[in-house]
Amino acid sequence: MTRATCRQVLGALILVVTTGVARADTIQVKMEKLAFVPAEITAHVGDTIEWINSDFVAHTATARDGSWDVLIPVNGTKTIVLKAEGTVEYYCKFHPNMTGKIVVSK
Repeated sequence: MTRATCRQVLGALILVVTTGVARADTIQVKMEKLAFVPAEITAHVGDTIEWINSDFVAHTATARDGSWDVLIPVNGTKTIVLKAEGTVEYYCKFHPNMTGKIVVSK
């Protein structure tokens, strides 16, 4: 194999390896007017959910399956990293009519 051929093969391998790397996203969910906005999101395992409370009272983002429970103060932010695929419904413990859903895939 010539040197030029080796470089081409190596370049192709690097391209395959770098394009196959997954990238985690940060998805923002706002709390405003006693609602999660957006109320329904899709995400991937490894993504970060960032809750931003721009409401006048504290809120929680509490998973109905018990996998997480986050307290977000007024004008505060909190984050979690999604660890498993599936659908997670969540709500605010202080305001149970505030609900949301995250559909998590690999």
